[in-house]
Amino acid sequence: MEVSVSRVLPRSRKALALVAGTALAAPLAFAGPAYPAEPGSYTVTPLTFTVEAGGRSCVIDADLYRPAGVDAENPAPAILATNGFGGSKADGSTDAIGKAFAARGFVGLVYSGLGFGKSGCLISLDDPRIDGRAASRLVDFLGGVRAADDGTRADFVLRDGASDPRVGMIGGSYGGAIQLATASADPRLDALVPLITWNDLAYSLAPNSADRATPGVFKWQWANGFYLIGEGQPLLAPSLDPSRINSLGCLHFVTDACDTMRLLNSGRYPDAETKKMLDFARSVSPVSYLDRVKAPTLIVQGQSDSLFNLNEAQDTYERLEARGVETKMIWQSWGHSGGITDPAAGELDLGQGNLETSYVGRRVLAWFDRYLRGDRKADTGPEFAYYRDWRSGYGTAARVPGLSQRLYLSGDGKLVDNRAKVARGSRQYTNWPVPTSHSESSLAGLIGLPDPQPYDTRGTYLGWTSAPLTAPVDVVGAPRATLRVVSPQTERVQDSGDAADKLVLFAKVYDIAPDGKKTLVNRLVAPVRVPDATRPFTVELPGIVHRYETGHRLEFVIAASDTAYVGNRGVKPVTVTSAPEDTGTLELPVVDGSVR
Repeated sequence: MEVSVSRVLPRSRKALALVAGTALAAPLAFAGPAYPAEPGSYTVTPLTFTVEAGGRSCVIDADLYRPAGVDAENPAPAILATNGFGGSKADGSTDAIGKAFAARGFVGLVYSGLGFGKSGCLISLDDPRIDGRAASRLVDFLGGVRAADDGTRADFVLRDGASDPRVGMIGGSYGGAIQLATASADPRLDALVPLITWNDLAYSLAPNSADRATPGVFKWQWANGFYLIGEGQPLLAPSLDPSRINSLGCLHFVTDACDTMRLLNSGRYPDAETKKMLDFARSVSPVSYLDRVKAPTLIVQGQSDSLFNLNEAQDTYERLEARGVETKMIWQSWGHSGGITDPAAGELDLGQGNLETSYVGRRVLAWFDRYLRGDRKADTGPEFAYYRDWRSGYGTAARVPGLSQRLYLSGDGKLVDNRAKVARGSRQYTNWPVPTSHSESSLAGLIGLPDPQPYDTRGTYLGWTSAPLTAPVDVVGAPRATLRVVSPQTERVQDSGDAADKLVLFAKVYDIAPDGKKTLVNRLVAPVRVPDATRPFTVELPGIVHRYETGHRLEFVIAASDTAYVGNRGVKPVTVTSAPEDTGTLELPVVDGSVR
């Protein structure tokens, strides 16, 4: 059945922050593409496609958006999109993609991902061998190679060859990673716009900010929230489709995903089992298959995102750039964290269709104009752009800023700019059996609950504080710390063969106002499972974009625990010593100003 839609793009609140990145940031002067003031009309046709995925035959539920006047004689490029985790083709942030781009003359094919909505098969975490190949069958449809289950054929999509449609993808989170997975399996994709998505799922769910080879610190709130959403799909979206059911012990995911969650929740990380877990998580992550991605990619990542932080986007960006893939990156203000609200005035809201009046929207349109419409004059913008909340707009750069200022951890608790200022001394903290520091309640914003302000309990953390700043300091990028700790209790057990016996700590940087109010920027922390407590180690903190104002102070903290993560096994006191010739450091990517 076809439904005619004309010039109406309804506004809808987002059901989950992870469904799609539609709340983007404020406008900046940018020479974007020119489109009609009033979007055109289009029809929407529900379709199904039977595919083979992961050894199962199942149906994909989709909607085809066809602009008025597009036919075999007047073909148009296509946009392929799917939902974020827990969503479907019908949720507001997903079907809005089809509406917005069809209204601007693109053919749209929007579908419910495997295991979600009315689509069959198991949830396989955007596995390129399963989800990617299934999406490739939809590219076949757009290329005229195959028909939908009811016989519908797409003979109105612009093609580069007999079976090669001109097609791009856009979507957020789970709907972002699928783009890279599909491009790794199908070179026919011409342009990608992945928003707020992951590079390495092992890092996302159990990050180790000191060593990716050592099992990380379990992000239990985010991970279990997603796991419950996935396992609850037979109840949330009732279906008699047997392709959606695995077993009583693993209802809706592929078995490896359930095994990974059981291991993470067990608190035990024996070497052999942990290696299997890490191998699986990375096999379904772009980190494992980016070398097969060739499509031009505009990466958009959220600064307020404790699930998939800016570091993940930068890792993807650098890997693609190193291979010569046309790649640009935007760090927008909005991500998975911080609660669910309608986009603020001036920000991109696909439900409103305000692509032309928002900075990121114009960048997206220009990207598709260049790589789908073939307009080589389309200005796709700077290599790197980042949202600055102190100016309500974007800064730009030819590349992501590097580390430019080094500070030293003094024995008296000061953060100083010269090694000669370091005082000799030692300080100690210890962990309790329960968490004593708080960064965030990861799912609080998603379900509308209040989240306490970040805090640290005396005696369970150490902090180093700078002098009040004499001028503003702008930090753009990921700080890095080098530390050496002393923990005899850890040294006695860290080589047990179970990574859970290694020392766990959390590094973070606060902004302290003159009145003493402390702000943990975007509530971001760097979880660390120390590879070897007898050696120095380096910590990559989450990327931030933040101005430390005049009179404010920076405080670098290492804490024993965090409520959003699983912490230490047993009580492990930690001592940190400092001397001018041997002390820890904090390096900052400062783009303006200097910490003195």
